[in-house]
Amino acid sequence: MTQKNLFDLTGRVALVTGASRGIGEASARLLAQHGAHVIVSSRKQEVCEEVAESIRADGGKASAFACHVGTMEQITAIFDHIREAHGRLDILVNNAAANPYFGHILDTDLGAYQKTVDVNVRGYFFMSTEAGKIMREQGGGSIVNVASINGVSPGNMQGIYSISKAAVINMTKAFAKECAQFNIRCNALLPGLTKTKFASALFENDDVRKGVMTAIPMQRHAEPEEMAGTILYLASDASSYATGTCVNVDGGLLA
Repeated sequence: MTQKNLFDLTGRVALVTGASRGIGEASARLLAQHGAHVIVSSRKQEVCEEVAESIRADGGKASAFACHVGTMEQITAIFDHIREAHGRLDILVNNAAANPYFGHILDTDLGAYQKTVDVNVRGYFFMSTEAGKIMREQGGGSIVNVASINGVSPGNMQGIYSISKAAVINMTKAFAKECAQFNIRCNALLPGLTKTKFASALFENDDVRKGVMTAIPMQRHAEPEEMAGTILYLASDASSYATGTCVNVDGGLLA
């Protein structure tokens, strides 16, 4: 008897936000390699199209649609597009995030607070509700939230970002509990220190970088591709009994 490939995503439609670079781009490429049609999304259409074109050039299926998840009108627009162009959505990877402030928590201004919460909390929430409505209609799907180990143990000088990621962890569990009846699973990836443009403030500050590196048992940072495998697992049938799960991928830091 031929064993089913649990990672096969052939025929499935996946939306990946923040997919123009870093963890989002690596995940979009990997999902496409396993057969999904990937909708590459971030704030700028041209960079989304570059990634989508590259995926197509490698033999995958991909399209591009710009969406700033901190803007409610753009969230509505992308899901209108998905319903019209695809008629279904099997996988949502909430990866787009904001971290505009790096400094002492007491000096956080309202603008930095609002931007972080609008994208990381409100954005993830309403992307999930809109995706969940489509998934409920079709009989199921998988939502994967990219949170952070900072949501478990706050990062130094990253107060409001850490707080927002703690909200994502609880949000993941809330959606998992309420949506399981519709065969919708919701899980989270909690990355540790990963070399991305998004995390550049950590790498540019030698004291912070050395402090974090010392605490990591594996004594190194991760590359974005090292996060994509967990997203593939959580998006695919390989994790069919997992929901409300938060997977630490941090080189052993939280251990």
